[in-house]
Amino acid sequence: MIKPEQVQYFFQNTEDAVCIVSASGDLQYANPAAERLFGIPADSGMKIWKAVPFIEGNDDLIQLFIDAVTNKVATHEALADYWNNEGEVKNLHVRMTCYKGEETAYLIVITDLTQLIKVNSALVRYTSQDIADFVLTTEEGQRSGGKNKEVTVIMSDLRGFTALSAQLTAEQLITVINHYFEAMSSVVQKYGGSIIEFLGDGIFIIFGAPKDLPDHPAMAVKCAVEMQNAMAEVNEWNVQNGFPVLEMGIGINTGVVVVGNIGSEKAMKYGCMGSAVNITGRLESLTIGGQIFITENTAKLINEELSIVSEGCFLPKGSPEELKYYEIKGVGDLETNASALSSIKWREQTVDIEYQYYVLEAKKVGVTSYSGKIVRYSEDRKFARFISETALEEKQNIMLRKDEECIYAKVIRKDEEGLVICFTSMSQVVAT
Repeated sequence: MIKPEQVQYFFQNTEDAVCIVSASGDLQYANPAAERLFGIPADSGMKIWKAVPFIEGNDDLIQLFIDAVTNKVATHEALADYWNNEGEVKNLHVRMTCYKGEETAYLIVITDLTQLIKVNSALVRYTSQDIADFVLTTEEGQRSGGKNKEVTVIMSDLRGFTALSAQLTAEQLITVINHYFEAMSSVVQKYGGSIIEFLGDGIFIIFGAPKDLPDHPAMAVKCAVEMQNAMAEVNEWNVQNGFPVLEMGIGINTGVVVVGNIGSEKAMKYGCMGSAVNITGRLESLTIGGQIFITENTAKLINEELSIVSEGCFLPKGSPEELKYYEIKGVGDLETNASALSSIKWREQTVDIEYQYYVLEAKKVGVTSYSGKIVRYSEDRKFARFISETALEEKQNIMLRKDEECIYAKVIRKDEEGLVICFTSMSQVVAT
């Protein structure tokens, strides 16, 4: 049997503020935590709502106390902000229980969640809300280890950002990239994705973990479409503020991965790994700005109609066979702006321009030099017709050199007229 002195000890030593008020709201008891919170003596006898400073920020808390007492609510639970006399704001969780006996009374227990919410808010800024909830509120989130789970992975990357970085100061670079990430993060949150991390100028996103998302392939593709469309506003802001226009490529794949807390007991992060992730990264590297590539694994799991621009195959590292992929521009009623390749307008050129070029493998420039000619440019200078005696395959990356200037490009199409290349990075001097 619990003795009265034991109950008193618990009330006196708990970190929660505990108050007992009468049927009319008069404060009859306040433990030390309540005295510190409201700055009142335990036996003040004042109305509980009068213990709260009467300022605009406290309106909800004051009304909460008044409503619970006047309406004789049996139990009530709510979150409310509280501004004390020192101007500090605290985030409170208030629980009220009504005892209806000979004399009605209310037990009020108030938990200060300020520090927990600060931790949660800080964690959300370094990851996504669902990962923060997973880490802070689940037993699994507190320990290292992972599990196999089918998810859909998005990897996006800005084209030519390395060269662009050389044109901007450190402050300008952070401003541009943060504005871009802010826009993309809003879209990802809308469709239920979890941002695993920002990879330089790229974004690594998963759908289906840590929270289940039954339709994760479709949600991921819709997210990618809207991310591409959001680039229009990003670039409008860039131009208005004197920054360069950005272009983004996106790869999407669905498969079983290992998700969970990766690291040591001293330092962990929520991560995702497996061949499905590696395939996504490889697929994304094949895109040019404005494109979305999805694997057949993802496409066959989507019930809504896909708007397919083209299809192809690629060989991921370590894979025994090629995988099929599709370039898409929409799903269901949601579509991106026109595909980058659908409306190339060529400008005739009177003189062919010869270049020395090198083939890139795994982002490393080869040592062998080849010769090729640009015979035609697109009007927007994003594409060119390229002729070379050396065979080049679609999706190969090359570096052209002219007068000590370097231009990076990707072979995006082969036809009877030769090659179509897309410029992925060049200096401002060359562009001019």
